[in-house]
Amino acid sequence: MEKLDKIYEGKAKILYTTNDPDLVIQYFKDDATAFNAAKKGSIDQKGVINNKISTKIFEMLQSRGIKTHFVKQLNEREMLVKKVSIVPLEVIIRNRAAGSLCRLLGLPEGTTLACPILEFCYKEDKLGDPMITEYHIRALNYATDQEVEKIKTMVFKINDAMKEFFAALNIELIDFKLEFGRYKDEIILADEISPDTCRLWEIGTGEKLDKDRFRRDLGNIEQAYQEVLRRVSR
Repeated sequence: MEKLDKIYEGKAKILYTTNDPDLVIQYFKDDATAFNAAKKGSIDQKGVINNKISTKIFEMLQSRGIKTHFVKQLNEREMLVKKVSIVPLEVIIRNRAAGSLCRLLGLPEGTTLACPILEFCYKEDKLGDPMITEYHIRALNYATDQEVEKIKTMVFKINDAMKEFFAALNIELIDFKLEFGRYKDEIILADEISPDTCRLWEIGTGEKLDKDRFRRDLGNIEQAYQEVLRRVSR
């Protein structure tokens, strides 16, 4: 597969066209950002690690019938993916209270929830990715009602699969962010799934194995990412 022109560069990834109009190459960077890029830095080998972790999780999800943009891992930093039109929504699933939910509602970190919480945010860095409702989505034509229902069904199925997957590795999936895209009139999972996009706590100790180590200056960031990779690669 031939890599051609750069078509997009975000905070963590770069996309390149290929000689197949339906496929693009997704390159994973070492750059790290937090608080809508107010905090910036770099995590050694993060791109390599997140590419490998995302590959493992996409393969697991596809084996369970979840349609994703993933085609194959090309090398340490690149994967081949289907070219999608991203739905301008970030979808967050919360299994326990952490991060912005604690700040919003004054909850202690780790508070048990009676059921998972699904949140929609408008994907726009300049606005801080504000939380929105399904009424906003409908009124502003960000997605159709049918697309929203499809996304919700997929998200809860993904949550169940990922909780089970990580629990087998002695990791609790606290919350995570997903993005979806339109591919040939179908909604599929896109972006990445990694310690950048998930909160992952070690079962028993509560040790954080995700980007909160960067957000909160907890240290041992690279080691935490490497540990997640080690476990998912078993």
